[in-house]
Amino acid sequence: MSGSIPRLLVSSQKVRRLRRNAFSLPLTSERMSDTRWLYAWAVGSVALGGASLLVPLYVVALGGTAVDLGLLASSAAFVGAPGALIVGRIADKTGKKRPFVLGGLVLMTAGLVAVALVDSILAVIAANAAIWFAAGAIGPVLSLLVVAGAAEQTWSDRYATLNAFQGYGWAGGLVLGVIWTGLGSQFLPTLAVQQSFLVACAVCAAAGIALGVRFLPADGGEGRLSSPRPQADRVARAMVKAKRLNVRGATFPYMFGRLYWTTVSFHPRELAQRFTPTLAVYYGAVVLFFAGFAAFFAPLPIYLTAAGFGSGEVFALYLVASLGSAVSYEYAGKLAGQFDVPLLQAAGLTVRGIAIPAVAVVGGIAAGTTGLLSVAGVFAVIGAAWAVIAVTASTLVTKIAPRGVRGEALGVYVALSAVAGGIGSLLGGWLATFGFTLAFAFAGVLVLVGAGVVFVVHQRTKSRPTRPI
Repeated sequence: MSGSIPRLLVSSQKVRRLRRNAFSLPLTSERMSDTRWLYAWAVGSVALGGASLLVPLYVVALGGTAVDLGLLASSAAFVGAPGALIVGRIADKTGKKRPFVLGGLVLMTAGLVAVALVDSILAVIAANAAIWFAAGAIGPVLSLLVVAGAAEQTWSDRYATLNAFQGYGWAGGLVLGVIWTGLGSQFLPTLAVQQSFLVACAVCAAAGIALGVRFLPADGGEGRLSSPRPQADRVARAMVKAKRLNVRGATFPYMFGRLYWTTVSFHPRELAQRFTPTLAVYYGAVVLFFAGFAAFFAPLPIYLTAAGFGSGEVFALYLVASLGSAVSYEYAGKLAGQFDVPLLQAAGLTVRGIAIPAVAVVGGIAAGTTGLLSVAGVFAVIGAAWAVIAVTASTLVTKIAPRGVRGEALGVYVALSAVAGGIGSLLGGWLATFGFTLAFAFAGVLVLVGAGVVFVVHQRTKSRPTRPI
């Protein structure tokens, strides 16, 4: 199967719908001059989307083990969080945005070049950590920049536009990976193809720097949101309400930009005083299912490679999962308005918990084109299930958290997802040394147990009296 390039077909109707969602703001001449810098970050997101899968595949090509992939994924989770918190606070307090965006893109470019030049797995892990530190640092700064000088009622629309540019860029990186590695494998050895694609990703990040230098607005006081709690809470609410082209979260669910804004006004004592048993139960579920997601995705590239899939095919599978999430997001939102939210999330988790170990089953019994299509079908289900989980999560936290601490409750949710992802990556990588079926089964069990805990939350909340229609 190595070297074949699967054809990815998306209906024109769905493409038009995604495009409308992406450019939901009126693109007047003023608006165009206001957002040309978004293209700089879109190009940078191409580099991130490509690197998110290419670097793990490069580690595999260097002879890396599942443990190495676990370290790679966990380090990305653990360094991205402090990057967002530290740089976000500095940018918020100083009102400086341009230097941090450009500096982050420079660090991303340097990290990608470093990965391409080294053949030590530990050096690759370190350089990859630098890339994701930069990505985490840029996230909250972009959130400041996109609402600079804008009326508050437009914030959620502006975040939707930012999310769409990021999403299309990320998807573009995966598409580029399908084409580049699929064609390159016909003429060059695997390592040479991957190194050349790393250089291409670095060129994309460098192009983002050039566009940023040209179009990023000069720093001023208009983007500073330093009044601690009220402003930060409004930013967090606007980010939650914004529609997203959610192509990233299906395979890399770390929300570094949201992490800063949902914790900037964090008051642990106040949250502790108003903490409820139901909220504590749900946080337990969050730790379980995010650890399960990470335990699956961390060793997945080495499993797919061992199963006989070429680099282009692995990129295509990840793209299928991402697109499955993106096209399901709108439908998941409609379902969330019609059904009980905890029950809907439990259903989404159950589907994903079953689909995760199914990858090992399908990948083990099918071969050739049939195997590729079969695994792609499971990946599409995994992506669609993520859309349901992502849509319902913020609504569920808001529903069960007491009034007055909902911002803090959402911040804890985002922080727990990052921490659980880092721990799950290590567990998944370690368990995969004893067998991929064991690792994927363990990941699936964690997600299913998390679904069961969310069902307990459903039982706790459904007894509340409802208003008559």
